[in-house]
Amino acid sequence: MPLRSMTGFAQVKGQVNAQLAFALSLKSVNHRFLDLHFRLPSDTDALEMKMRRMLKEKLARGHVEVILNLDRSGTNGVALNRQLIASYVEAFRAAADEFGVEGEPDLNVVLRMPGAMDAGAERSGDELETAVMARVEEALCRLNEMREEEGRSINTELRARMANLEKAAAGVDAHRSTILRSYSERLQSRMQELLGAQVDKERILQEVAVLVDRSDIQEELVRLNAHVKHFLGLLDQSGEVGKKMDFLLQEMNREANTLLSKTSGLAGEALKITEMGLLMKSEIEKSREQVQNLE
Repeated sequence: MPLRSMTGFAQVKGQVNAQLAFALSLKSVNHRFLDLHFRLPSDTDALEMKMRRMLKEKLARGHVEVILNLDRSGTNGVALNRQLIASYVEAFRAAADEFGVEGEPDLNVVLRMPGAMDAGAERSGDELETAVMARVEEALCRLNEMREEEGRSINTELRARMANLEKAAAGVDAHRSTILRSYSERLQSRMQELLGAQVDKERILQEVAVLVDRSDIQEELVRLNAHVKHFLGLLDQSGEVGKKMDFLLQEMNREANTLLSKTSGLAGEALKITEMGLLMKSEIEKSREQVQNLE
């Protein structure tokens, strides 16, 4: 399955019979899970269950709104549910006979009873369900086509972000030797301030070695590059990879934060490491914005 965005829209129209037409719309946005919301006419529970089952088979994540609008513009006059109205009238007369009350039912009142003037959907319930389900597959295909098209754009952008991240990591690695020099200069300057001319260079080198060992960023760079390769592998794999990518980006951000904390306070040429570390964080954050919209 190609890489998909969770954002998309599709609409299909159909005809139930000469008097009844419909428009089915699917609109999706990003969400942590598959969240289906239906806005259907009354008394279409069976249709909703069938559509829900089909959507779950075809979609993995996203907030999806399913809207079904009916158009009865082809009907001649007002549709009446004659069977229901007859039942109301018969019940009124039976109650009047039983309790000895004279009078006839008020048609204005009867027509305001639930369902009396909205029988189109009920009378054509099976027809409506058949006609709509015949077009759901088409609507889903259109929705996924749009989601896949946006997914291709996100794929291109994410690959560019990962290339920038690898470039920044390589730049940091190239400047690792400056860390030793920076720490050595800072420590020697500080010890000369405290001890004057009586400075043991061997002691300085020992202290620098300990400090650099604690502040070495090689492990962070190795893990960061491993995460980037895994991320690119998921892009090649496609499918439902959004959650995995989001987790990897969180791990990349953690490595970038550790790298910056280990190199904070450095001056001179070593400042380039901080600049590239901040660039890493920017690329990771921009990638997360895109990944959070992937299925």
